[in-house]
Amino acid sequence: MNPMSAAKFMERKHRIVVIGGGPGGYEAALAGAQLGADVTIVEASGMGGSAVLTDVVPSKALIASAEAATAISDAEELGVQFYVRDDHNNPRSSEVTVNLSKLNQRILRLAQNQSDDMRRNLKDHGVRIIEGYGRLDHGGVAVATSPGGTDFDRLEYDYLVVAVGASPRELDSAKPDGERILTWKQLYNLSTLPEHLIVVGSGVTGAEFASAYRALGSEVTLISSRDRVLPGEDTDAADVIEEVFKRGGMNVLSRTRAESVVRDGDEVVATLSDGTEVRGSHCLMAVGSIPNTAGLGLEDAGVELTESGHIRVNRVARTSVPNIYAAGDCTSFFPLASVASAQGRTAVFHALGDQVRPIGLRNVASNIFTYPEIATVGWQQKDIEEGTREGRVYKIDLASNPRAKMQGFRDGFVKLIAGNNLGTIIGGVIVAPRASELVLALSIAIEQRLTVDEFASSWAVYPSLSGSIVDASRAMHVVDRNA
Repeated sequence: MNPMSAAKFMERKHRIVVIGGGPGGYEAALAGAQLGADVTIVEASGMGGSAVLTDVVPSKALIASAEAATAISDAEELGVQFYVRDDHNNPRSSEVTVNLSKLNQRILRLAQNQSDDMRRNLKDHGVRIIEGYGRLDHGGVAVATSPGGTDFDRLEYDYLVVAVGASPRELDSAKPDGERILTWKQLYNLSTLPEHLIVVGSGVTGAEFASAYRALGSEVTLISSRDRVLPGEDTDAADVIEEVFKRGGMNVLSRTRAESVVRDGDEVVATLSDGTEVRGSHCLMAVGSIPNTAGLGLEDAGVELTESGHIRVNRVARTSVPNIYAAGDCTSFFPLASVASAQGRTAVFHALGDQVRPIGLRNVASNIFTYPEIATVGWQQKDIEEGTREGRVYKIDLASNPRAKMQGFRDGFVKLIAGNNLGTIIGGVIVAPRASELVLALSIAIEQRLTVDEFASSWAVYPSLSGSIVDASRAMHVVDRNA
């Protein structure tokens, strides 16, 4: 190539096409624009995808309202009482009521505002946005106005990022109707609070919504096919949440499976594996999700999928096709919005030759927004017990924390996992209100390979919930026996 041709080649912008505008696609598009690429993003339902419009943002907004209801209900323990006056100016006890129609309107408004902000930010960065459905087509992307449509525009790309997300899994034996039998996407269409909500599935989604609707005032029955709620989480943490659920009046049915859920007039009937029937006003099916990869032409393009339909990617989000990347819940990686965002950025940085740090899932922090919350990061106690990793475990109950006592928190704990020799912090679990905020300190400690002694030398405000993390690290002091 002569110098003039080389110069022209260097001047040509790389063309990046992103299919899907969720957290992964959004961050990929921003990263591409930041590096000077010509970026086009294809999204059908609205910027932010399901994470912003029907999943993460709405559900956490609902949970915030549930936390407010819990705070009011528990206020009397702190000496704060709420009264109304009757016609004779005598105080009468008041009760917390929830206007679900107004609450859901606020939730959807917040979600739309977030989507609009994301769209505006992409526009400001010069990203071209196309509303439609994209699929791979002979080395390009065909964009139709409807799924599987035959009238389409064609986009050429140098690099492609697929970030199409996932959808709620539906069972033929419990088909959602959008009125009484619901997926988590359909909950925000309700105008009145369910009198009795049956939740099928005790994983993260089921536990979060069961917790929220019980706090809002619904009778809740949680059906779990496993021996406890949150079967994939730290056992101590799951035990705390199940105890809180039961103490709060939730009916938790463990070791049983819902064989079917059908509608019976204004009720729903869940038939369990032992033949028992559970009747309620509504049912939330929280039985997992499936990737939105069908009909995209991925396999025809040579992109390798798992048996479940997820896109196989490596630690830089690259697929089996060198110039095709994927990010988010449609991939074989961890289904978290934060991971999707990291994958999107990493994919584009790698494609365009920028500095890349491959994603390591071991140190990803995650959070379950029950009340109290559960935050985890790094190696866990089961890894130590099973011999996968050597280390020590120390747990301190939140009930001993002075700030927790002041605020009336009695459920929860801080658990640290550290290496045997130097005491390097390698993992942890926090069960507490706002655990999602507290876990950042542990994430930093793990990333920076701090020891328990180094962490113990940091200053925590007294009194504070974060003080329990420092207290736990002090309790794990490593004695230098060579001194």
